[in-house]
Amino acid sequence: MPVSLKGDIELKSAPTPMQKALKINLNQNIYGSFSEIGAGQETARNFFRAGASSGTIAKAMSAYSKEFSDAIYGRESDGRYVTKNRLQKMLVHETTLLEERIDHQEFPDRFYFSYANTVATIDFAKKFKGHGWIGIRFQLGPYEAYNEIILHIRFHENDVKHQQETLGKMGVNLIYGAFYYNDNPKDLLVSLYDYIDKDKIEIDMINFSGPRFAFVDNRLMSLLLVKNGFTDAVMFGPDGFNLLPADELYKKNILALRGSFRPVTQLALDMLEKGLSAFKKEKDVNPDKIDLIIEMTLDNLSNGENDINEKDFLDRVNLLSSLNQMVMVSNFKEYYRLSEYFSRFSKERMGLIIGANHLIKLFDKNYYKHLSGGVLEAMGKLFNKKMKLYIYPYKGRQENKVICSRNIKLDDEMQDLFEYFKHQGKFVDLVNYDEALLKTYNRELIDQIQKGIPDWENLVPEEIANQIKSHKLFGYKRIKN
Repeated sequence: MPVSLKGDIELKSAPTPMQKALKINLNQNIYGSFSEIGAGQETARNFFRAGASSGTIAKAMSAYSKEFSDAIYGRESDGRYVTKNRLQKMLVHETTLLEERIDHQEFPDRFYFSYANTVATIDFAKKFKGHGWIGIRFQLGPYEAYNEIILHIRFHENDVKHQQETLGKMGVNLIYGAFYYNDNPKDLLVSLYDYIDKDKIEIDMINFSGPRFAFVDNRLMSLLLVKNGFTDAVMFGPDGFNLLPADELYKKNILALRGSFRPVTQLALDMLEKGLSAFKKEKDVNPDKIDLIIEMTLDNLSNGENDINEKDFLDRVNLLSSLNQMVMVSNFKEYYRLSEYFSRFSKERMGLIIGANHLIKLFDKNYYKHLSGGVLEAMGKLFNKKMKLYIYPYKGRQENKVICSRNIKLDDEMQDLFEYFKHQGKFVDLVNYDEALLKTYNRELIDQIQKGIPDWENLVPEEIANQIKSHKLFGYKRIKN
């Protein structure tokens, strides 16, 4: 819980950034430094304007010169300045200086913080809108260990001044949240957008660490970024750590499989294996630069009422992580939006593994009524120069034949469009699949798990079955002998 702070003033809900800054300034415990690179001292400015800042601000600086910044924080191995590593160096350096230079015996009730950001605002040509790293390292009691909150942001405004003002507000919200909402990270996350429109700035990664956040699962915080509309997609690795999509996907060959993975099945793994094998055969794919991604949409995770069971989400992710899979969560209902997203970070060969039954839905024009160009616009966005679909066959319960791209039947007006893209080589039928796996139906699988019918164990990897039984996942019921 937040510690008792001296000098606190009572504020109504959703205080303004100026009110937040004043409340912190009037607090006798909070004391720290501001180090801001790339967009002026916009966060510190709010605290100076609020008044009574002399008791809060030990130092405010902007090591804007690259040479001067390197002299203080050291040179990065890759020569970049807007990086997570640079931000963390800034945070540690500044809190270390506070401890070295301030006599704690004179102010025994103080606890320290350092706020930092390193950002690149919009360029002169207005082609690159800018991005940055923001963070705070802080104590919640004298001599306590430090906690950290670090986030990556992307600007969406087209004016430098507006970007600076937005950055300043978010910085104040972060500092205030660290001290007053630390017992509820979900509220803290939402408060970062107090008095900020979501279309002005995007948070696409956030990490909480330190003793006060030992209970926080950062993957869940990532999910909430998407759920609250703060970003379109988030990623995390098999180790559970959040990844920055821009860094992870940059110039990579990207192959993704969408699904609910409740739970991950033998069928899903066979789709991944056969899809990856075909993808590697593409002449412009570098086997050493492939990102294989498991993607789940918010629709995959909801119960049909726009509500997400957080434990269920983490159960699925933990199972995927145990299989060493990288996971993405997105709000991309349509495949073309996923293709557009990947194209933001890479111009290399990309692919989507998709079941033949979903391919039929892909060419349903009713899904694209919201687009002025309808299905033609959607297909144009989906099938960029570097995108292909890898088709895993499908066999319905009542069907005797296996459906693939060679024999698929669509509405007459869609069939011609489908044939056009097939002629362009946009579809690759996967081969050497296990036909027995085509009889896997997820709804029946979950029903068997919950009713204790043991047939389901043959449809999932052995290690997954063991975890489901030992942790009683997805409503698992054991039949008593």
